[in-house]
Amino acid sequence: MSDKNPWITHSSKTIYDNPWITLTEHDVTNPGGGKSLYGKVHYKNWALGIIPLDKEQNTWLVGQHRYTLDEYSWEIPMGGGPLNIPILESAKRELKEETGLTAEKWTEICKIHTSNSVTDETGIAFLAENLTEGEPEFEETEDLQIKKLPFSEAVAMCDRGEITDSLSIAAIYRLARMLSL
Repeated sequence: MSDKNPWITHSSKTIYDNPWITLTEHDVTNPGGGKSLYGKVHYKNWALGIIPLDKEQNTWLVGQHRYTLDEYSWEIPMGGGPLNIPILESAKRELKEETGLTAEKWTEICKIHTSNSVTDETGIAFLAENLTEGEPEFEETEDLQIKKLPFSEAVAMCDRGEITDSLSIAAIYRLARMLSL
């Protein structure tokens, strides 16, 4: 076994393109030698998430109806950040936008690939500390509820399957491990 790419790409064509994603179809030979088509969704933004944590170990979750799932979802504050802008700059914007919070201390806590069989999307999660509360600045597409709760309850929500967003789960469990919860 080697790190060398066993896939051979013969041709590629763009199937769909918008400001957020590009869908490309690749004519390939797979690792077993067979001819295949492979679809790849390229994201034009980072997926980024933030766990704000106050001195009492409270955090904030954001609730919203997710159009793609047609379900209500509780998540850590999150959004997208253009690949050509420093990701921490985008994380600070998202935290303020969705919760009204600003933070003095930022720590990257995890990096994930959200669905690496069909997309190149990379998610980065941050811990935000030394918080100052303010007013949220929702985007036109956002109809959000904000919930402040003990961080341990966010962990319990993951345990109970009440939080299903992949970046939220990865970040919450990573921080729980860092805090030895």
